[in-house]
This record gives sequence, C-alpha cells and structure tokens, in this order.
Amino acid sequence: MIPHHESSTLHTFHDRTTPMQFLVLIYEDKSLLDALPEGEYDSMMRGCIAHADELRESGHLLASQKLQPPATARTIRVRNGRNNVIDGPFAETKEVLGGFNLIEAENWDEAMRIAHSFPWSRTGSIEVRPVEDFDAVRRAVGA
Repeated sequence: MIPHHESSTLHTFHDRTTPMQFLVLIYEDKSLLDALPEGEYDSMMRGCIAHADELRESGHLLASQKLQPPATARTIRVRNGRNNVIDGPFAETKEVLGGFNLIEAENWDEAMRIAHSFPWSRTGSIEVRPVEDFDAVRRAVGA
C-alpha cells in the first residue's frame, strides 16, 4: 500500500456521493479483558457476532475478522537493504490490534454510529479510518 501523505490529492473521500468504506480497527487491552466477570467475554462476543450478522444482512459489513494474539505475529522490517524478521509484535503496547471490520457507510456519522455499536470500546478502543479508493490511487500514480 502507498502511505498517505497529508498533501496528497488522492484523499478524496470528502467529495464522495456514493457509500464510503471504513476500516473499524478493534484494539484490546488484555488487562481489561482479563478483568471481565466470568462469562462476560463470551456474552459480548455472541452479541457482537449477532450484530455483525445484522450489519452484513443490511449491506454495511463487508468483512470481519478476529486476529490471533500478538505473540503469533511476525514483523518484517527492511532498513538499509537489510531484511529483518522478528517473531512477535514490533512494539510492546498496552492495547493491541485484536480484529477489524470493513464497513460501508454513507458518511462519517454513520460510520461512527456503526463502530460505536460494537462493545469493544469497553475493553480497549475502536479506531475508524476511511479506506482510500485504490483504483484512484492507481490512476493518480499511473499504475
């Protein structure tokens, strides 16, 4: 993917009249998850799955996945022509990416309403980010 630059003319989601795509990133705080009463996580997950099914039926949810724990990750970095692969996450953080939902919404307000309807802000945070139209990126860079 091409990094986004603030001065980029590619970032055109403000002018769209068709539904936009947003990536809803779910970050988890293990200490908050571990502090939930017994059975609460399973209950939250069942509710989340049922809600995701409703969003999928309404055409708002395009994709959804839960990630395995950070310890299962491998991080790739290339610096000065040298490849480096590290087992596990690159950085230790309190909150880790636990999953994502790719949604379609008419605007930011609807995207935020959909994101807010997931329960995971209680045990971490939810980041909502617009998805760049990659076909527009291709055209802009002549690819």
